[in-house]
Amino acid sequence: MLFANTGVVFRPMRTTLSSRPRATGRLALRPFRRRDVDPLIEAVHASVPELGQWLPWVHTRYGRSDAIRFVRDSAAAWVEGRAFDFTIRDPQRADRHLGNISVWHTSRREQAGELGYWIRTDETGNGIATEAACRVLQIAFEELYLHRVTLRIAVGNRASERIAEKVGFTKEGLLRQEVLVKGEWLDHTLYGMLEEEFKENKQKYTELGWIV
Repeated sequence: MLFANTGVVFRPMRTTLSSRPRATGRLALRPFRRRDVDPLIEAVHASVPELGQWLPWVHTRYGRSDAIRFVRDSAAAWVEGRAFDFTIRDPQRADRHLGNISVWHTSRREQAGELGYWIRTDETGNGIATEAACRVLQIAFEELYLHRVTLRIAVGNRASERIAEKVGFTKEGLLRQEVLVKGEWLDHTLYGMLEEEFKENKQKYTELGWIV
């Protein structure tokens, strides 16, 4: 569809996504399966002190019922087109869960979505989140036809902020007292990326091996 006098081509947003695995230069991304329950639990427990500062669902008693519920809900959300969660894996260590990365719709009318991710503590600093984020942004803009993707990061989570900056998100503002974690309201910084900005960044992502 072409809007009159603007030259802008409108592509209707997609609400379905193939469940095939995706790859980056180093990583494999795929939907969750039932056999991911134990690796997920292990990754969460390896990361509780760090993740628990920022994410309300992380706790020391995270167990099979929590992981099974997440995997089940993730599969349902994928089928229903509500959200698309990927487990991040190294093909050379396929049984080790490195973290999660997800994209979901926030406004179908405005073709807007949101990105979220976490990486297990003993794998941070290796560029995993950066590489996975670039690949999922490619999915968001080229497969789901989103116009805009946002990212919310708790104030003080400098590691995640550096990832947003490296990937090319623009800092747009502050969301005050956005999430309640361990009885404390956390402010979040709002970042955004537009489709044209992704297109401008794509060559850099390719040259750095973040997408292939």
